[in-house]
Formats: sequence, C-alpha cells, structure tokens
Amino acid sequence: MKTKAVLELAEIKSVAAAAEAEALANQWAVTIAIVDDGGHLLWLQRLDGAPPISAQIAPAKAQTAALGRRESRVYEEVINGGRYSFLSAPGLHGLLEGGVPILKDGQCVGAVGVSGVKSSEDAQIARAGIAALGL
Repeated sequence: MKTKAVLELAEIKSVAAAAEAEALANQWAVTIAIVDDGGHLLWLQRLDGAPPISAQIAPAKAQTAALGRRESRVYEEVINGGRYSFLSAPGLHGLLEGGVPILKDGQCVGAVGVSGVKSSEDAQIARAGIAALGL
C-alpha cells in the first residue's frame, strides 16, 4: 500500500493567504477556491467586490483541475480548437482557464480555482497561492 500526501488546514490557509495577497496587490476582486484531489471543496473565499457568479465558477475550475490532474486551461483549449463534443464530458463544469492543480512529487493533492478577472489573471492568482507551498 502506498502513502500519499494530503493538504492539511495549515497548507490550505497558506495557499489562500498567498492567493489573496496576489489578488489584492493587483486590486482584483475574485473568488478563490481550494479543493482536495477528489475535487471536494476545502476553502472558498469571495473577496469584496467579486461577482456572485465567481463563487460558482472558481470551485468548478478547481474541481476540473484536480480531477483532470492538469490546468483547466487545457480543456478550454480543446474546446476552442473545435472539439465541441468535449462540452458533454461528464462531471466537468469549469472548462475555463483559472484552475491549477497542486502537484507534489508528481501526484495531485488538490487544486486552486480562481474566478473574477481575466482567465490568465485568475490562473496567475492560483499559481501565486500554490507557490506558497514551495513545491
């Protein structure tokens, strides 16, 4: 039987704080979601001024990144490349850039999803949060 790393509350808080700091430094009103490797929500933070819909989109992006073990941007690119049938993929709803997996030793332990500004900026915030883990 193998042993696997899991996110603990201290790490989740660290990721959330770093993501929030990146958003605030750029004056971006966003929602930040953190999920475990199964896509289960562990943290949801909607910053002042973030659109209400972002509280639905951020967790979906995070879940997609965790379950797919890759950035949600990949799925957006597949669809934009003309493979529209991928929109029917079961269980995936956050098919937009802004979901980034958290990888430790090549294994996905969770993901961060951000929504509220341009998708590339959402991803920037997610990556800044993950960087706090020093992986």
